[in-house]
Amino acid sequence: MRIIRHIHHVSDELRGGAVAVGNFDGLHRGHQALIRQCRAMADAVAGPALALTFEPHPRSLFQTDAPPFRLTPFRSKARLLAKLGVDCLASLRFDLDVSQQPAENFIQDILVQGLGVKHVVVGYDFVFGHHRAGNGAMLQQFGSRHGFEVSVLEPVTHDDDVCSSTIIRVDLETGRCRRAAELLGHWWEIEGRVRGGERRGRQLGFPTANLHLRDTALRPAFGVYAIRFGLEENGDTRWYPGVANLGQRPTFDGQGITLESHLFDFDADIYGRHARVAFIEHLRPERKFDGLEAIKAQIALDSEQARQILSDPVNAQDKFVIGQP
Repeated sequence: MRIIRHIHHVSDELRGGAVAVGNFDGLHRGHQALIRQCRAMADAVAGPALALTFEPHPRSLFQTDAPPFRLTPFRSKARLLAKLGVDCLASLRFDLDVSQQPAENFIQDILVQGLGVKHVVVGYDFVFGHHRAGNGAMLQQFGSRHGFEVSVLEPVTHDDDVCSSTIIRVDLETGRCRRAAELLGHWWEIEGRVRGGERRGRQLGFPTANLHLRDTALRPAFGVYAIRFGLEENGDTRWYPGVANLGQRPTFDGQGITLESHLFDFDADIYGRHARVAFIEHLRPERKFDGLEAIKAQIALDSEQARQILSDPVNAQDKFVIGQP
């Protein structure tokens, strides 16, 4: 999948196809439905399938004091879109000037002149342009003038719940990562480089791989989780079962928020490697202990509980396959 940052970087082979437009934060089942429709329409017109989004997320510009909220950083979003069969991700810069452009300019400058689109796919609640004046109905009106068709998809539900980034955020913030995964259609993850820590886990007999959360990444409920830990190996990701603590380590008066993962039956130097941590189940809240022995005993209990959860086939990494309905 190609990635472009400027509309004037669009080559001829990326024009004349179908484009799905949205923030796609989380790439949940609703987003996946948009991408599947985009792929189908691209095939129908024998053109490319593009996903068009903006960085940074518009919410970051208009709600500067809001807590971190991103479900999928750019790297994760790009990986998921590639799995869904997108030919090109057009990630355009969003700033105050862009936010003040009339909706008609977006259609004319980006969709018509920039991409030469034949088909546009958006969600039922998609709005764009200054004062959010543009919507699916406006796209359909302009499409009849400029020779492109528009699909406006209805909300996607799963077990009577609307697949919504807002609902998924609440689920994760309250420790309901399994329900979040059901709406996402894939396990929710945090990813980053494995960093050196204070090696307290090794001293306790439970060595950990430490990741620091990005400034814009959502803060799920603090506490202990059953996880799967993914390492890139030969162009693929190999998954290892484990248990992790997300939080501020109150027993040690920790500074900042850290994700400390202990991998079962694993002993290798992975400092500096890129890792993905999939959250399978929230076991308990983070808490302060009265001493090292109390911590060791609790970690042993947490590890045993996580092993049991992860041994269940329903918690296998392929329970949710990105791209399936």
